[in-house]
Amino acid sequence: MRVHHIDCATMCPPSRRLINGNGGLFERSRMVAHCLLVETDAHGLVLVDTGLGEADLRDPAGRLGGAFASLMGIGKIPFKTAAQHVVALGHQLADVRHIIPTHLDLDHAGGLGDFPDATVHIHQREHDAALSPTWRERERYRACHWAHGPRWAPYEATGEPWMGFAAVRDLAGLPPEVLAVPLPGHTRGHACVAVKAGGRWLLHAGDAFFHRHTVEPGAGAAPAGLRAFEALVAMDRAAVRANHTRLRELARDRGGEVTVFCAHDPVQLARLGG
Repeated sequence: MRVHHIDCATMCPPSRRLINGNGGLFERSRMVAHCLLVETDAHGLVLVDTGLGEADLRDPAGRLGGAFASLMGIGKIPFKTAAQHVVALGHQLADVRHIIPTHLDLDHAGGLGDFPDATVHIHQREHDAALSPTWRERERYRACHWAHGPRWAPYEATGEPWMGFAAVRDLAGLPPEVLAVPLPGHTRGHACVAVKAGGRWLLHAGDAFFHRHTVEPGAGAAPAGLRAFEALVAMDRAAVRANHTRLRELARDRGGEVTVFCAHDPVQLARLGG
């Protein structure tokens, strides 16, 4: 399998110093939407997360909400949508046969509608949260992102042990080199996605953490604004803290076998070639 690391939603919230840890207090920061485009031999293309979609870029305020679009500075730094990356790599949109969102927050699932025929593999609890959100969850999910009627393939948090995780599972229609690692906390049904390529595992941790310091203690402390945002949006803060510990231990103890990265850290994306 061949894996492409792509940025599908460059966002620019206020205060580079508080979000990126450098630059000016009133300078716009940079957060990416680190997605994976996986080329398989027998299963077509697989997307891990989609970032924002084509329709989101045409009408960011209407699709994402005016507050989110303005706060995140959507469009201030140009980026390619997942659909544009697929075409730029010489593929057709229909070649994307499977999508595995880590969760369905608007900045991770906005591109679902660009691939209407793809099977969308999602934790059952995340599917339920997005389609029937509580008052705390309503702002993070946008019904327009699944108005096309995706081909959902929900899965439960059951499975086999994998690198210290108790319930990791393969996904119907996908090879055993692609695994879902349920890790709720950020959302009710958040999951990480593991992909094995070139003899090494890549663990896309989604929003299980927001800054490389979580798994790289030598990287310096996470910026204060990012820490505050992560705590604010967490559905279960205790679970998020526990997840940080588990992922840090994985990176430390199995670093020779697996690379752990999150969805929004631009430094990690650049290191991996995105």
